[in-house]
Amino acid sequence: MLRLSKLTDYAVVVLARLEAEGGLQTAPGLAAATGIAEPTVAKVLKHLAHGGLVEGVRGARGGYRLARPLAAMPLSEVICAIDGPIALTACVDGASGCCETEAICAVRGRWDKVNEAIRSALSDITLADLAPPGAPSCRRPTLPAQPAHLPAE
Repeated sequence: MLRLSKLTDYAVVVLARLEAEGGLQTAPGLAAATGIAEPTVAKVLKHLAHGGLVEGVRGARGGYRLARPLAAMPLSEVICAIDGPIALTACVDGASGCCETEAICAVRGRWDKVNEAIRSALSDITLADLAPPGAPSCRRPTLPAQPAHLPAE
């Protein structure tokens, strides 16, 4: 089964929240707004900044902001920033030394066409397609501190 990592899923949620809020947002603020643990949000933001999808601003009034609108951000770039190159097999685009049978493999190099088709399809989908403007936030539900049927102490 082909499946994206949870970090990539969280990255899409964080990016959508950054656009919804606008301006600079802190990791703790994004964590509170999305329900994703703060260390995870910080890790995601670090990867996204390294991938050029968000910009970090230092200082007391610092935080993160989108490097460009979600409509100009292909899903493929988010996946690459978090999970690395998009490929179905380890022998991607002529890589060598990744497989013990590469010297005798009958399909070596044949996956490149498949990998490119997947990359192309994911490049055609922007984050704006996944998180349209005006959509409600992707906040996880939180449990109340005390069940409603119990009296407060």
